[in-house]
Amino acid sequence: MRVLVTGGSGRLGRSVVRAMADAGHEPVCVDLVRASDQPEGVETFTADLTDTGECYATLGRYRPDAVVHLAAIPVPFVATDPDTFRTNTQLAFNVCQAATDLGVRTVLTASSPTVLGYGNPAGWQPDRLPLDEDTPVRPWNSYALSKVVAEEITRSFARRWPDRAAFHCFRPCFVVSPEEWEGAPTQTGHRIHDRLDRPELGAVSLFNYVDARDAGEFTAVLLERAHDLPPGQTFFVGARDALAREPLAELLPAHTSVPGEVAAPLTGDTPAFGVAKAAELLGWTAARSWRTELR
Repeated sequence: MRVLVTGGSGRLGRSVVRAMADAGHEPVCVDLVRASDQPEGVETFTADLTDTGECYATLGRYRPDAVVHLAAIPVPFVATDPDTFRTNTQLAFNVCQAATDLGVRTVLTASSPTVLGYGNPAGWQPDRLPLDEDTPVRPWNSYALSKVVAEEITRSFARRWPDRAAFHCFRPCFVVSPEEWEGAPTQTGHRIHDRLDRPELGAVSLFNYVDARDAGEFTAVLLERAHDLPPGQTFFVGARDALAREPLAELLPAHTSVPGEVAAPLTGDTPAFGVAKAAELLGWTAARSWRTELR
């Protein structure tokens, strides 16, 4: 299939493009900037997909079979709240609408675990752990709210056109690129060693993570199975362990507002985010761990 990857030059996008190429597809990278390390033969196209005309023109130019939509302001608080919300929601709507009108058969939209509301300065306590796709969303900042809306936009198209195209969402955990295992700064500016040595850094994201290559391979599996699933599915995409040296049953009560009795099930290296749905419906589990990848 020809697969248009929006945001394909980013931390996750590069691995998604490579995974699509490795799976035998023809990926096209669309971004505001060009990546210098894309696989040989991958075309990169520069476009601002928040502009409706540019979005339609880009999809019309390539006529993809599928779109993996990653393009967004990628983390909270790196832009103003209005710009973050406008950009991320406009991107999601434009991509879904143009894809529907131009006959694209599959749209996969990247969301974020932050939709669950952890990190809220006013306090956050989940009803149970580990978290999963049935955990209620409780966004408290414009980034998380924009991702909730992007998910609902995607599901609205799934409800409207269940026989025309497959629309699904996925929530990749804290993405770690290959160079970050080697010591490069992460998206928060810290190194992975810092997050392990100083638990208060990892606690901000509940010690969740996923190797970018695993997340890329997940998207290839979801693309393959997209039309076999009920419309509008959502998946967490995370590693099988926590990014921590001690059990989260101890770390979460010490560094977050999660009570000890709620964190108690997270013994050993059990992560805060369950990925059983991806294993059950797609047969996918992460292959990489910080214990095997960190240098």
